[in-house]
Amino acid sequence: MKLQISNGRVIDPASTLDSHLDIFIDDGKIVAISENHEGFVADQTIDATGLIVCPGLVDLCARLREPGQEHTATIDSETRAAVKGGITSLCVPPNTAPIIDSPAVVELIEDRAKKAGRTMVYTIGALTQKLEGELLSEMMALKEAGCIGISNGLSPIKNSLVLRRAMEYAATLDFTLFINAADPWLQSQGCIHEGTVSARLGLGGIPEAAETIAVSRDLLLIEQTGVRAHFHNLSTAKAVDMIQDAQRRGLSVTADVSAHHLHLSEHDIGNYDSLSHVIPPLRSTRDRDQLQQGLRDGVIGAICSNHQPLDNDAKQGPFAQTKPGISGLETLLPLTMKLVDDGEISLKQAIANLTCNPAEILNIDAGHLSVGSAADICIINPNAHNECQPQHFISAGKNSPFAGWLFNHEVSHTLFNGKLVYQK
Repeated sequence: MKLQISNGRVIDPASTLDSHLDIFIDDGKIVAISENHEGFVADQTIDATGLIVCPGLVDLCARLREPGQEHTATIDSETRAAVKGGITSLCVPPNTAPIIDSPAVVELIEDRAKKAGRTMVYTIGALTQKLEGELLSEMMALKEAGCIGISNGLSPIKNSLVLRRAMEYAATLDFTLFINAADPWLQSQGCIHEGTVSARLGLGGIPEAAETIAVSRDLLLIEQTGVRAHFHNLSTAKAVDMIQDAQRRGLSVTADVSAHHLHLSEHDIGNYDSLSHVIPPLRSTRDRDQLQQGLRDGVIGAICSNHQPLDNDAKQGPFAQTKPGISGLETLLPLTMKLVDDGEISLKQAIANLTCNPAEILNIDAGHLSVGSAADICIINPNAHNECQPQHFISAGKNSPFAGWLFNHEVSHTLFNGKLVYQK
């Protein structure tokens, strides 16, 4: 099919393009970005007057719950939610069931994603077998099977020698190590940021040192082994400072932050609102503000959804006994654009943090608009005024603390490989 997107404001941070142009698509590829393309006769035309046309979004961390937890969500349901949010590429952490520690699991996920046919689903392989932190996984086999990185997920490696050996192995394979920094002893049984709110509510606290001590250890080992590393879901101001110092010293280190950590703080937990129960926990307002500053400074290069769909029962009961996580695919873009509306970051930087920057971290051919590239495109209506209603999410997970929030941006169309996979 030949498709033309006309009259839109085309923004592509990868090429610094920001202009009103048409995009011409044939056989799933972009064949021209210009005012006209002689001889091109479109089978379908999308009028993007007043709309923003940008690359399809790239999400660095989204749990799809398949395989193993299909009663909660599936690749089919969550990729539907992803394209509603403009996401055309996403990463699955290794803590599926079974764990992504063998080529068979990688192939299973890729096969089901291809059958769904809406997004590219990339897998992050397990750093250690069964994520137990003891025996190294078969990283070479995982890389050959298609994993784009390696991680131990939310299971911290307690033995620093094992972590060092794992980093050395990953470095020899030129594998990116994805890290969720948390000291298991300091995190312990905590469920909320350690501070005045945890004291008032009588809940077990997780001190900022649980993150910063882990980041410190990891950075020292990264410097020694030379591995390329990416820190997932930073939550503290001190961790941002440490990453910035490492980058200045030339370490190959990048970082992302979840969209909800850029807007919420420990005070949003209110009176035991389990919808705000996440790991890492929502921190102080100072931490939140410094995460935003980290974005402005470029220390944090990407914003992710940290999508964790849960069924209703998982958020019922005493706060400490509920499961942590937010369903974030459908709020990733509007929350990021709210930062633009609030004057925290520029429009170009917001789009870069959702497209070319995460694509560069993953070292994948995505997140940009160029002639010859796959037509993965997100079209945004910047003048839509909507109230967030989680009960209407396409995702099987309705667990979101943003009910009632007003957003000014929404996705009107999503194209994947030149195919229209979502239309408002």
